[in-house]
Amino acid sequence: MDKENGKPLPSRTSSAVEDEVSSLSSRVLDMLKVKGKVTEPGAYTSSCAEDGSKGVWVRHPWSMYGIDNSKLGEGFANLKRSLPGDGWEIVKEGDDGSRNKNPEIRAVHQRTHSQLEARWLKGLDGNTPLIDVTLYSQCFKEAE
Repeated sequence: MDKENGKPLPSRTSSAVEDEVSSLSSRVLDMLKVKGKVTEPGAYTSSCAEDGSKGVWVRHPWSMYGIDNSKLGEGFANLKRSLPGDGWEIVKEGDDGSRNKNPEIRAVHQRTHSQLEARWLKGLDGNTPLIDVTLYSQCFKEAE
């Protein structure tokens, strides 16, 4: 059961959802409109159910780095501007609540209900400046 709305989890294949999330992820990367180095762990399936219902979701985390903060800021602004035109509703925007007050965007894709979390980590703490992105599908039940 989906904890939020009490409905049964949708039944889908992991491969179909991985393709869907990977496609959304590629479009998010394109929306940045800046070129940098990108980590590539790829999409993967993991458990999302805390109640033993065996639900899974697909997550696709990645980061863009290797360019200066002015370019990262430009990319983050491009992303914010482009999301609504690509079917995303921004549900949270502002700082991430950390000591560094990193800019953050959270959005939901209206057709797929996939979610996006993006943060611009400026490296004020001595770490490498980067944009950290995680996309994840809604929780689903693996199709037989």
